[in-house]
Amino acid sequence: MNRRDFLKNTICMGAGLALAPGLMHHKAVEAAWGAGNDLPGVSIRETYLQFSSLQTRTTTDGVVIHHIGGTNRDVSAEEVHEWHKNNGWAGIGYHFLIRKDGTIERGRPMNMLGAHCYQQNWHTVGVNIVGNFMEAHPTSAQMESAAKLLRALSRYYGFPINRSHIKGHREYNSTDCPGDILYRMLDNLVYNAACL
Repeated sequence: MNRRDFLKNTICMGAGLALAPGLMHHKAVEAAWGAGNDLPGVSIRETYLQFSSLQTRTTTDGVVIHHIGGTNRDVSAEEVHEWHKNNGWAGIGYHFLIRKDGTIERGRPMNMLGAHCYQQNWHTVGVNIVGNFMEAHPTSAQMESAAKLLRALSRYYGFPINRSHIKGHREYNSTDCPGDILYRMLDNLVYNAACL
């Protein structure tokens, strides 16, 4: 049995993730999985966005899931970047944005502090799944891409794929985000990410 199959079986049997936090530095994890880019196994559309100023994030042990809210339109990372710049921010606050067709777009550089979750940006990656999930359901393509992205992020940074490390925005702050519908789907999303 190869390493990938061993990890998949271990996770799906409930024994937990074999890679404990801090066990391997993220660059070692990247090398172990033969990465040619910063997230092996995940196709990311580069956006080449320009930011006014950013700070490096030195700790990463989790992901915060968001939705657009307010509109169910299929907005791009570039459009959100402009919205956030108009708020006086350096640019898009999320690190990744997942479009309705499942395309994953680059937001902020992965190793930079986000502006997506008050008092939690210092240790988390922000992932926005496009849509207003107070009213609509995410597409199956979005959920499939989200599971792949969560798995890749957990491998890259060396944290377990579980609900202690992958949370909805509302679990940290007083907000409807990521919407009632998507929030109810988070347990299944994390399970699917762990079983890929």
